[in-house]
Amino acid sequence: MASNEKALIVGTGPGLSASLARLFAKEGMQVAVAARNADKLSDLASEIGGSTHQCDASDPASVDAMFADVTGAIGEPDIVVYNASNRGGRGPVTELDAEAVRQAILISCYGGFLVSQAAAKQMTARQSGTILLTGASASYKGYPNSSSFAMGKFGLRGLAQSLARELAPQNIHVAHFCIDGGIMKSPTDDRTVARGADGTLDPDAIAETYLHVHRQHRSAWTWEVELRPWVESF
Repeated sequence: MASNEKALIVGTGPGLSASLARLFAKEGMQVAVAARNADKLSDLASEIGGSTHQCDASDPASVDAMFADVTGAIGEPDIVVYNASNRGGRGPVTELDAEAVRQAILISCYGGFLVSQAAAKQMTARQSGTILLTGASASYKGYPNSSSFAMGKFGLRGLAQSLARELAPQNIHVAHFCIDGGIMKSPTDDRTVARGADGTLDPDAIAETYLHVHRQHRSAWTWEVELRPWVESF
């Protein structure tokens, strides 16, 4: 257990991000959690002994300010997770709201770039670090009536692949996670009950995989992982 490690999770909510925060804290890491509305993170931060930070991931100034705040609070993060996304609405391409689509791409993809860039500036200077980006089924498959989400997630995957090749020689591990299926909100939520055992992904189990990838020896790094329930077609 590396108790001196620091972790930053951007786009923190009650699902996967919360599971990551709890697991990282259990591993002895100092954890910073960030979201557009940082007030909603106070209970989680109290639970894990972490710090909360406000960030609009689509705004360069906001991302830079967040990294400055996090560095001041816990030090430069050793692991940065980008878990923010926006679907931009569903519907025929002829009916989608252009501004909603723009916002979806800004948050799902451009925000991932801004956070990765800010993390890389710190990590390249010290020649170490991990950047983990959360994708979805839409990272591989452009579903009908979901073009805005597909554009954002396809772009994020391309970013991860490029950064993995660029930054690995500098001892920076970049990985992309395709979460191919619904994430369980609770054992009794409607979708989990309807789909039955293993029908949705357990966020705690997903978090374990993120940690495993972070812990990999650099001679055998993974740049991409697909995670899905066995009931999900692929």
